[in-house]
Amino acid sequence: MHLAIEHTTRYRFAEPVAYALQRLRLTPKETHGQRIAHWKVHYQGVAEELSYDDQNCNHVTLVSVEPGTTEVVITCEGIVHTEDHAGIIGRHAGHLPLWSFCSQTPYTRPGVKMRSLVATIRREESDILAQLHALSAGILEHVVYEAGHTGVDTTAEQALDAGKGVCQDHSHIFVGGARLLGIPARYVSGYLMMDDRVNQEATHAWAEAHVEGLGWVGFDVSNGISPDARYIRVATGRDYKEAAPITGISFGGVEEDLHVQLAVERQTSEQ
Repeated sequence: MHLAIEHTTRYRFAEPVAYALQRLRLTPKETHGQRIAHWKVHYQGVAEELSYDDQNCNHVTLVSVEPGTTEVVITCEGIVHTEDHAGIIGRHAGHLPLWSFCSQTPYTRPGVKMRSLVATIRREESDILAQLHALSAGILEHVVYEAGHTGVDTTAEQALDAGKGVCQDHSHIFVGGARLLGIPARYVSGYLMMDDRVNQEATHAWAEAHVEGLGWVGFDVSNGISPDARYIRVATGRDYKEAAPITGISFGGVEEDLHVQLAVERQTSEQ
């Protein structure tokens, strides 16, 4: 499947910026079942400083915000060829050892509710793959997908306690729960082609767990499926912080407004 993406992030500062650096993870990965046919990033209000691959094999671009800037616009456009492998990415690669994906982070660290959910799954399922599918279903049962109740700083335990959240929350709960089961797990950010619309308001997130004999396997808790050819993997990490599309620091300006425009659609042929 050929998927065309146009993704624009626009943010304004209440006051002119004196100095700022932004770390961009906006270029899709070349992985099993995914190939970049074309990809371009356009900038307004920032200058590209350098590019590198980080410890998770994410392609990262470091940009500096031009002094005095009050508005930054970053637009990505391209075509990615995808294949359906039932969510299976395969063997582990990258600079981080597999065991590093077993340790919890502030985002994924479990509390009483997460430990209770995982204990129930451990009692009911003995097979690892069955445990992971049960974990995914259990999370969706306890945390209804509903925007406006959580934010980028919400932890997995907080979202589970609230009973409402979005794909970031579902993914963090899954990652933390899988690690409680002794299974390496990681967070994935990327794009999803929706069946009912082209234009979207945000990027998507899901999780992957490492299963002996299969390697990394994806789980989209929010949609109750494993990723297929409609999904584009952009960045991975131990949690949202390591896979976020844009992170950074700024001095002399306070972010006042953030707006995202995203369109993902299928192309009949590669262009």
